[in-house]
Amino acid sequence: MVHSELTERIIRCAYEVHNTLGTGFLESVYERSLLIELRHAGLRAQQQAPLDVFYRDEVVGQFFADIIVEDKIVVELKACERLAKAHEVQLVNYLVATGLPVGLLMNFGAESVEVRRKVRDLPATSC
Repeated sequence: MVHSELTERIIRCAYEVHNTLGTGFLESVYERSLLIELRHAGLRAQQQAPLDVFYRDEVVGQFFADIIVEDKIVVELKACERLAKAHEVQLVNYLVATGLPVGLLMNFGAESVEVRRKVRDLPATSC
């Protein structure tokens, strides 16, 4: 599995944040707390990383990923009652825009942290 050890470390950090804070905070509180926890775990993480969206090799927009860990994993955070399909689509779009193969969608709004791992299909390479 792509970057499985790294994603497991990130998920452990998310559980630590949730166990400490519980539910009921805004997404921004969980984002800043997870950033602290990731750094405490020795991981390099960038908050609100700007990402350009291209169409025919031209920039047509920009969005911000909640957290990018070790320049390998996009982490998209939510603090809602339950995750929707639109949240997963958003994460997949971030993977396409960044070219990164793996993303984690994390919801801190439920009784426990809800995590969905998405892997972008990479094009086959010829030998």
